[in-house]
Amino acid sequence: MTKHERGLTPEDPMQVLKEKNYTTDIASMRDRVSEEEWEARVNLAAAYRLVALWGMDEMIANHISVRVPGEPQAFLINPYGYFYEEITASSLIKIDLDGNVLLKADFDYEPNRAGFVIHSAIHRAREDAHCVIHTHTPAGMAVSCMKEGLLPLTQTAMRFANVGYHDYQSVAVDLAEQNSIVADLGDADLLILRNHGLLVVGPSIAQAFSNIYRAELACKTQVLAMSANTEIGLPPEEIIEKTNHLYRPEVRRPFGVLEWPALLRKLDRIDASYRN
Repeated sequence: MTKHERGLTPEDPMQVLKEKNYTTDIASMRDRVSEEEWEARVNLAAAYRLVALWGMDEMIANHISVRVPGEPQAFLINPYGYFYEEITASSLIKIDLDGNVLLKADFDYEPNRAGFVIHSAIHRAREDAHCVIHTHTPAGMAVSCMKEGLLPLTQTAMRFANVGYHDYQSVAVDLAEQNSIVADLGDADLLILRNHGLLVVGPSIAQAFSNIYRAELACKTQVLAMSANTEIGLPPEEIIEKTNHLYRPEVRRPFGVLEWPALLRKLDRIDASYRN
C-alpha cells in the first residue's frame, strides 16, 4: 500500500500541489450520467452543503456517500480535498465497492481511503443503507468518548434506542476493519465510533441527513446537560420504548422526507451552485 493509498502526507506536498490538477473549475457531468444518477448527485451535493451549513464538517475530512440508482455495486463520494461548501453534483466521484474509480471530473482528486473503507463495507452489507454519513463534530466526538454512550435524555435522543458502538482501531484505512464495522452497526441507523465520531445510515439521502442532524442534536444536548452541576434524570424505561416506537418510520412517517424540499429551498436561497 502506498502513502497515497493510506491517506498519508506525501514527501513534498507543495510540489505535489504544483504538479497535480487540483481545481474546482470543472465541466458539468449532467450529459454523462443518467437522469436518476444526476438527481442523486444533486441531492448528495445538497447534503454536503447542509452538513457544512449546520457546522458538522471538519475542513476536507469526513464523507457522505449514496448508492448509485440502478448500480448497486457503485456509490458516489466526495473528492478528498474539497470543502463541503464546494461540493457540486459534478464533482462527486463514482467508485465501485472494490475502490475502482468509475467516473470523475477532470481533476486529480481521489476519494479518501478511510471513506472508501468505511462506506464500501456498509453499502456492501446493508441493502437498505443507500446513504451513509460520517462526521467528526465536537459533540459527537465527546459522546464517543463516554463509556455510557448516547443516553436517552431527550425526545430527540430516544429516537436512537438502537445504537451500535465500534471500538477505535486507529485511522480506518485497513480493510480488515470492515467486518467489525458492519457487525457493530448491525441493523441500527446510528453507529458511534468510539473515540472517533458518529456514523448514520438511511434508505435515502433525506432520511440519512435527518438522522445525522438529530444524532448531533442529541449529542449536543447530552454534553450540555452533563456539564451542568446538577443530577440528570432519565424518563421511565416504558416511556423511552414508547417514544422510540413512535419515531419508527413505519409508525408515523419517514423522518427527513417532508423536510427535504424545504432544506433544498433554503440552500437555493443561499447558493444554488451545488446543483452544477
